[in-house]
Amino acid sequence: QVQLVESGGGLVQAGGSLRLSCAASISGFSINAMGWYRQAPGKQRELVATITSGGSTNYADSVKGRCTISRDNAKNTVYLQMNSLKPEDTAVYYCYAHVIRGGVMNIYWGQGTQVTVSS
Repeated sequence: QVQLVESGGGLVQAGGSLRLSCAASISGFSINAMGWYRQAPGKQRELVATITSGGSTNYADSVKGRCTISRDNAKNTVYLQMNSLKPEDTAVYYCYAHVIRGGVMNIYWGQGTQVTVSS
């Protein structure tokens, strides 16, 4: 069983910062990439940032320079530090993990955490 538990969302004013965390509870599996997607009302889910087990990162153009993704492999936890937040960053943020089990990779999702940026 794999569970991803997110925390750190909330309401913040434009220009403020938030740090999201996502802890994966796994047993006997390996985690490859982890990351964050977001979905704003009426819009499709979009990639925010990813990080591999080796630490390579990738960001959406819309958050480059404002967000930093990191992970603690020992804790199976991924973080998203978001600075200079804008109202357009308002969305539900979902973390994901690519978990390797029996040679097969599956993707697991967290329940989502709301981020609201007021202008």
